Amino acid sequence: MDRRLALACPSLLLAAALVTGCAGGGTDTASGGSPSSSSAPAGGPATGGASTPAGGGAPTDVPAFPADTSPDTAEASGDALVTVTGIRAGRQEGYDRVVFEVEGTGTPGWDVRYVDEAASQGSGEPVEVAGDAVLQVTLTGVGYPYDTGVEEWAGPDPLPGSGTTVVTEVAWDATFEGTSVAFVGASAQVPFRVYALEGPTRVVVELADPS
Repeated sequence: MDRRLALACPSLLLAAALVTGCAGGGTDTASGGSPSSSSAPAGGPATGGASTPAGGGAPTDVPAFPADTSPDTAEASGDALVTVTGIRAGRQEGYDRVVFEVEGTGTPGWDVRYVDEAASQGSGEPVEVAGDAVLQVTLTGVGYPYDTGVEEWAGPDPLPGSGTTVVTEVAWDATFEGTSVAFVGASAQVPFRVYALEGPTRVVVELADPS
């Protein structure tokens, strides 16, 4: 064998290994809640690699839409202290999506369920929400802006659905004693799923089209 070729081979193998190790990119991490998410182990929400496809579609590893409309809950991380900084609603193929962006530390938990009437936490006063069904979204592990140093979302309130089929609007309630509440107006009580994503941290609520 030519001595020059023999000496070059280790360098070529090293270069190939470096290319292979660097392939791929960062991915969002999805955390599914329970009981709607079958991927959540006992004791806390599941966490797995969930990349978000180009074009804004759903991540490739998220809880499946449940067969019913049962509440979905997940615990906040022990260090959670976040503030909601943004809310947006949009349309995807087969479902509508509402995203709650947060900033601060840790990952918020949630309690998401249909309610007969929307009532403000703390005061109990009724909250007007357009639609035939109301999905209450309660985020936990939340702090006031003076605790987190993060400015809280300030509207528009209510936030209208943007080209949505099921979601009519999102009405913001308030932050009170470690929780933030919003109400998602819907055309009907349809199955929904909830999961968290990182980079940036956000809680995603998706409502399936009526069957």
